[in-house]
Amino acid sequence: MSFETIKQKDHEYIMHTYGRYPVVLDHGKNATCYDTDGKEYIDMTSGIGVNALGFCDKGWVDAITAQLHKLQHTSNLYYTTPSIEVAKLVCEKSGMKKMFFSNSGAEANEGVIKAARKYSFTKYGTGRSTMVALENSFHGRTMATLSATGQETYHNYFFPFVDGFVFAKANNLEDTLSKLTDDVCAVFMEMVQGEGGVLPLDKKYVKAVFEACKEKDILFIVDEVQTGIGRTGSFFSYQQFDIQPDLVSCAKGLGGGLPIGGVLFGEKTEGCLGAGDHGSTFGGNPVVCAGSLEILNRLDENFLAEIKKKGDFLKKEISSMPHVTDVAGMGMMLGVSLDVDAKEVIRKCLDNGLMILSAKTKVRLLPPLTITRKELEKGLTILADVLKSM
Repeated sequence: MSFETIKQKDHEYIMHTYGRYPVVLDHGKNATCYDTDGKEYIDMTSGIGVNALGFCDKGWVDAITAQLHKLQHTSNLYYTTPSIEVAKLVCEKSGMKKMFFSNSGAEANEGVIKAARKYSFTKYGTGRSTMVALENSFHGRTMATLSATGQETYHNYFFPFVDGFVFAKANNLEDTLSKLTDDVCAVFMEMVQGEGGVLPLDKKYVKAVFEACKEKDILFIVDEVQTGIGRTGSFFSYQQFDIQPDLVSCAKGLGGGLPIGGVLFGEKTEGCLGAGDHGSTFGGNPVVCAGSLEILNRLDENFLAEIKKKGDFLKKEISSMPHVTDVAGMGMMLGVSLDVDAKEVIRKCLDNGLMILSAKTKVRLLPPLTITRKELEKGLTILADVLKSM
């Protein structure tokens, strides 16, 4: 089919909740992909942080193919080994105790909300269910996770929203501590605010809030949906902040391209949910978990060190480019501030064979963790040439 035919059929049959770019992607390998006309693109989006091993990694494809020949799905009324192996590795790499499987980041964040409120209700009874989230945060598009998102632009149309969320100013310790009132059960934050503009939290601020929560038996929750699974140069970003959360949500890169999410429970919360308290038909799917295992087994210290090196290289190269005023982020999760229109830069980069993202007024980069030096340099050349032309 021609592009125009594909576009027409998309408009006819698919609900348009996305502003699509005029490209039909067809196939790819690692960080390089091609459209239906054969045009090459360097991908620095990873499907918004999902394709940890890039496109069609051989080990990942082999792992899920082998599992497909054995068992594609069974309900959670029975045991399967891939989910057990994934949970074991994630807990070992994170210092958490138990894992619940879901299918997305939003579902994982729904899970941490439920777990926090169940923990508090069981221990303290009613009247202690408020959660403190941060202004400028993003936690998902379900009703509860939208309600927990600290951006007014998302708080429209879908009234009434879920009660029990208040918002503190990120990196403002005085304001955040003032929100830790007697009705609060948990604090909920991203170590790097992704959709909010790739804004890292201050380490002293995070540690101070964490210690205050520990004193008051307020659960400390970290949303690692975008920052997790090696993205920032450590398995989870919170491991660079000298804290150990009570609950963690994860998704995106954990599946490498197939739907998965997870709620991780720490020592304080590992017994807070019992049979019937939560569930997911597809959570822990053996095919998805087989692919996840391939990713987890490769995320060793050397792999993580390479992510930091690549991130440092990206930051250094981009910082010297025209119109760049700042580069923020951690590892290979970077936000580039410009003195020109970011959306126009993204459009021109796509025209020239580079896929990048936006985050508010910034250009956002989330390359596959396996992107090669050659692919990085090719993508950076395109970005530099576009910025020179602005």
